Amino acid sequence: MKVGIDSYCYHRYFGEIYPDQTDPGVRWTFQDFVRRAVELGVAGVSLESCFFDSLEPGYLSEIKAVLDENALERVLAWGHPDGLEAGRSEKAWREMNALIPKARFMGADIMRIVASSLMFRYEPHAPQIEAIVKMLKTSVQIAADNGVILALENHIDYTSAEIQEILERVGSDALKVNFDTGNTLRMMEDPVAAARRLGPYTVATHTKDLDACRHVRPEEWYFFSSVPVGTGLIDMRGVVLALQESGYQGVLAVESDHHKDNQDEDQLVAASIAYLKQLVAELEG
Repeated sequence: MKVGIDSYCYHRYFGEIYPDQTDPGVRWTFQDFVRRAVELGVAGVSLESCFFDSLEPGYLSEIKAVLDENALERVLAWGHPDGLEAGRSEKAWREMNALIPKARFMGADIMRIVASSLMFRYEPHAPQIEAIVKMLKTSVQIAADNGVILALENHIDYTSAEIQEILERVGSDALKVNFDTGNTLRMMEDPVAAARRLGPYTVATHTKDLDACRHVRPEEWYFFSSVPVGTGLIDMRGVVLALQESGYQGVLAVESDHHKDNQDEDQLVAASIAYLKQLVAELEG
């Protein structure tokens, strides 16, 4: 396995600032993000399309060029914040489908997608899954035609068993999983058990560790907030081992969102990368 970064780690620098966060006072381009990724010595990146300035070929070519120059593996990530809105948004579905050829254009064999979000979590899931399966049966044909695998993320929306159900009902090699280690805990699942269930389908990851925030209400999504990987509540060694035993050899892409105690994201990312590199060396050595 290799270690990477998802660009959402630096969401403040791309202009998405949570109410309790401070503005860093500067804005990054994707070239800035890639430059930092290279400095941190990662093998791959996951690029959140919500932060793109444009989807025009010229702009995407510029990003591809800097990725190619630095030999970085890449995943194009679509769906922040609500994805397909539990199968309700035809607009989002068409937007997602239109992005698939652009993933191929950028040299991304994998495109992370999102079916839903916390917004719809407490509504009945059966009709949501029915609608999502119907949408994805069309989308996987587009993906297959473009040589792209869609990687469905567990996005604080469905359990690992429900994600597995969606995959099995769609029944396509063009639909796999982007396994988010932290979101399993936010769904009150055992992250190691979820990794064992979804590991055989996993082609990309968000490797996120979490800890509880003392002064946040438990019903808030960020009650479990991001901390450096290896220092939180998740048995990260157990999760990575479960993925390894399932045959996963891809990138462990560090992701953070709401930072506990407003920790500096760059320090969090650097510490996470160092931990994961050591862990991978131990498990593969």
